[in-house]
Amino acid sequence: MSKQLVSIVNPGEGDGECCAPLACEPLGEAEAAELVPLFKAIADPVRLRLLSLIACHEGGEACVCDLTAAFDLTAPTISHHLKVLKQAGLIDSERRGTWVYYWLNPGVLERLSAILRPRIAAAVS
Repeated sequence: MSKQLVSIVNPGEGDGECCAPLACEPLGEAEAAELVPLFKAIADPVRLRLLSLIACHEGGEACVCDLTAAFDLTAPTISHHLKVLKQAGLIDSERRGTWVYYWLNPGVLERLSAILRPRIAAAVS
């Protein structure tokens, strides 16, 4: 392998530097373990679509009747997925008469978003 190719594969080789320094504190083991259930809850295509449907409804909340109509799945299956999202804290709900209405939990979603967003700007400010 030529020296030029090696320097492209391993930037900084030969000049004493390997990589850019950390710009912020990475997730600790405890925080990562705490976030895993949230990411597992949205790792299913049906649950991810449910979150999107709820977010897209006017007023930020959706009736379960609107959610079940959007899928070719049984009502118990949709209920199971909503239960997983609710147990993870991603959504909340309220019964109004015979229907249940769901909305996103903005604090939990903001926390997930903060993990995925580049945190360099936060470290600089």
